[in-house]
Amino acid sequence: MIVVSCPGQGSQKPGFLAEWLQDDAAKQWLTEVSDQIGIDLVKHGTESDEETIRSTEIAQPLIVAAGILAINALRDEIETLPAEQQEAINASLRFAGHSVGEITAAYGAGVFDAATAVRFVAQRAKAMQQCANANPSGMSAVLGGDPDSVTAHLESLGLAPANFNGAGQIVAAGSHDNLATLNSNPPAKARVIPLKVAGAFHTAIMAPARDELAATAAEFAVADPHHPIYTNEDGSLVTSGTEFKAKLISQVASPVRWDRCMDAFAVDGITALVELAPAGALVGLAKRSLKTTPAKRLDSPSDTAVTVEFIAEHLTPEQEA
Repeated sequence: MIVVSCPGQGSQKPGFLAEWLQDDAAKQWLTEVSDQIGIDLVKHGTESDEETIRSTEIAQPLIVAAGILAINALRDEIETLPAEQQEAINASLRFAGHSVGEITAAYGAGVFDAATAVRFVAQRAKAMQQCANANPSGMSAVLGGDPDSVTAHLESLGLAPANFNGAGQIVAAGSHDNLATLNSNPPAKARVIPLKVAGAFHTAIMAPARDELAATAAEFAVADPHHPIYTNEDGSLVTSGTEFKAKLISQVASPVRWDRCMDAFAVDGITALVELAPAGALVGLAKRSLKTTPAKRLDSPSDTAVTVEFIAEHLTPEQEA
């Protein structure tokens, strides 16, 4: 079993879509998507600077669009293989996303089509940006320390644990003043790294964004997943498209439990993990928490063929048969 993991906000880098958009079909699709949501993702993925693409309204659609391009490239490469090998690989794939990456995962698993995924993330991003504007806030990674003690320390400072990332990493979220206090007064045996995000995501501050998405949920059609998909809520597999959409909405104001996703990967016996563009963070967490599980980054079109080879090499004997 292979988990295809989809990164979240903060993974974007200036110019990271340039190689992907050398393909005319990919550039045409992204141009059409940009027109539909009113955000020039082609420009932001190739020309815009770090500060510009840090904006939630830009970053989230940009990351999901990148993941969709990577999934499409992966599918195209798989289709070049003999039919039996295609079947074996497709049967092995599972999807999981970190935060906004869950929307990418929903596309990969078949819950959303591409157009719906982009419309959903654009609305999500706009609503979350509005919450952040109304309540200036941010996030910081806390590395190390006892998890229970870290959580208690955050709560004592008026901060919320927004992401439980595993590998000794918890992300704190809240007001800038409280985050500054955390930076000068870290938990025991831990260090604090401020993150380049524009709000306290996955906390009660985002409740209005969650409620706005819930009110418009019917506008986003879903199908039941044709690949297994894990939820950030608790690491469980979800078999209903309607249920997964509801979890995507509730997750806007609830903590991301990537630690439980990785626990589930281990229990389920996954044989490898692939991270889609813009890759790096989830492979890093996997290398620390799933130490015996091979991990591979699919960061550019040139990585696609070798990624499919990597997947084929790590099928179980039953899947190969």
